[in-house]
Amino acid sequence: MKPRRSFLFAALPVLAALALGIWQVEGSAQRGSVYSDAAETRAELQRALSEAKAAQTRADKLDAVAESATKAAEKTASEAAALAARVQQAEAGIAAAQARISLIDSQRQALTVRLSRRQQPLVRLTGALQKLSRRPLALSALRPGSVRDMVYLRAMLATTVPQVAERTSALRGEIDRGRQLEREAVQAVTVLRESETTLTSQRTKLAALETRQRLESRRASGSADREAERALALAEQARDLDGLVGQLDKAGELREELAQLSGPVLRPSRPETAAVVTPEPSPSQTARAGAPSPYQLPVAGRTLVGFGSPVEGGVTAKGVTLAPVAGAQVVAPAAGRVAFAGTYRGYGRIVIIEHNGVWTSLVTGLARTDVSVGEELVAGAPLGVAEPGRPEVILELRRDGTPVNPLEFTR
Repeated sequence: MKPRRSFLFAALPVLAALALGIWQVEGSAQRGSVYSDAAETRAELQRALSEAKAAQTRADKLDAVAESATKAAEKTASEAAALAARVQQAEAGIAAAQARISLIDSQRQALTVRLSRRQQPLVRLTGALQKLSRRPLALSALRPGSVRDMVYLRAMLATTVPQVAERTSALRGEIDRGRQLEREAVQAVTVLRESETTLTSQRTKLAALETRQRLESRRASGSADREAERALALAEQARDLDGLVGQLDKAGELREELAQLSGPVLRPSRPETAAVVTPEPSPSQTARAGAPSPYQLPVAGRTLVGFGSPVEGGVTAKGVTLAPVAGAQVVAPAAGRVAFAGTYRGYGRIVIIEHNGVWTSLVTGLARTDVSVGEELVAGAPLGVAEPGRPEVILELRRDGTPVNPLEFTR
């Protein structure tokens, strides 16, 4: 009788623990799900992990470029781009941790529902058995027929206790799964906190480096200031964003043509022997037909609107709209020259970058811009940060003023 009783009493605390809910996740892990279902959560988790890995690869390459750079300007530019990639890696790590916590939370809720269905009949059964098993032996000696009742009770327990053990085996498996989910939740919260700490550290380093860059650029800001004033004047004249991009394209082409003009040619000693020489195409002219490469999205986030999708007003999207986290790091999609950086009516702060002559990238939805007109950027250079709240960052890529799908050129 003792072995069966010991099993019975051992089962009761387990069932009581089920009723009380032993699985309590740390407060920071109890976050409301921002995803509609588990499939979306898993997709977001995979996207964030992929973006974190890609950002780490970019950062490692840029660190290598910075180490091998001989010029101070190139070294600083690569270091800034590498830090921006580290910031995006930390942001993607936070997104992955949040998705993992949300996924674990949904699994725990489903487990709680299953346990609540299974535990009620077993609690009632084991409660009745416990009451019978606690019947004092002295009572059996005083009451007639008590010995026969005890025999019946022992026979009933002999058949019932194995049934209880069999039915509670599934519950024990669910208990183990619940404890495993609790451990996974704690691990996810730890990863989240580590990513948040890393993000703060990388942002501090990037801000210090950008401050140093701005101080250095002020020493030679005369021509840059004049070009910035011209860009602002063009923004005032342009009727819309398309007009601004078109005017900047024309200004860039004119600047390129002037830069390619040769200096004064001396009169030849024998004019009759002079001949017309066709100049070799410059490197910039040769690169005009090729798309900027490598090309990347300026920010990590879900795609809200794809290229060519219908938008308000019966028009189609000329770029892609991304939904990053609030204050996310925004970087240059490719190397190029800043043609415009500042506030433009209806679009907040924007940055327009010229690539290879005929290619232009437009990035909107910034809360702050960290570049200036005329600045030469490496791919992945920090442009600024996204807006607070629920930001939307738009990326447009144009060739000769015609919008093309930027996703066709991203890796």
